Amino acid sequence: MAPRRLQLVWSIKEEPAAVLRVAFASTDRSRVNQHFGAAEGFAIYEVVPDKATLVGVADFPEEAMDGNENKLAAKVEFLAGCHAVYVMAIGASAIKQLMAKGIQPIRTDEVDAIPELLAEISRAMKEGGVQWIDRAIAAQTKSDDRFSEMEDEGWQG
Repeated sequence: MAPRRLQLVWSIKEEPAAVLRVAFASTDRSRVNQHFGAAEGFAIYEVVPDKATLVGVADFPEEAMDGNENKLAAKVEFLAGCHAVYVMAIGASAIKQLMAKGIQPIRTDEVDAIPELLAEISRAMKEGGVQWIDRAIAAQTKSDDRFSEMEDEGWQG
């Protein structure tokens, strides 16, 4: 009997050039159906050109839409690291707080299905033409290029 040999198979698949983190204000994780300030739930996905993966969910207690400005802080904090958040409606104060954290708020005109929105984002990552997606990808690519430049210059961490 011949000896069995173990071989390691390395993946030659490249890491995607960009990964977008996108949140959706949703009570059911299937459609955008919440006002940002009163949102009871968010689903966060990481999107690459060929797929989207659910990476986080949050549930918040039901709140009145007017008055309590402090309710926004926890939601904005939960969304840290996201590139965008899709909502049915959003107030000026929330827009300001999100933009300060680099999160693009996107208002939907109707109840949109999250899988369809994810497919649109993925397609736009491949084809371009959606401003916030193009900006987010350019920022990631620029950051990656700078690290490559530093490595080429012999920079040591």
